[in-house]
Amino acid sequence: MATLTRHPSTHPPLHPPTPLAPLRHWISGLEVTNRRFAHRICRLIPCCCPFERDLTVLGRTIHIPALCKLNPVYDELVALRLRALTYLADTCGEDVTQYLC
Repeated sequence: MATLTRHPSTHPPLHPPTPLAPLRHWISGLEVTNRRFAHRICRLIPCCCPFERDLTVLGRTIHIPALCKLNPVYDELVALRLRALTYLADTCGEDVTQYLC
């Protein structure tokens, strides 16, 4: 009996093609191999969304959700920050607790 197999290259991409796909691919391909670059990345990309808030207006609490999830390159930026933190901790042997929330 013959079985049907798919070639790995025929699987659908993780993200559908968008105008930002080249930017997402470029960010995903960035390698962190420089201490100064790693520190800069950790300072520029926050560890958590700075926009998520609970506001109290006239006795009612309004929750503003994490708007960072609406950023189309959010996942790639978080992964880049993680690579920078890993480089600093593992390769450079630095204490990265200053960059943690």
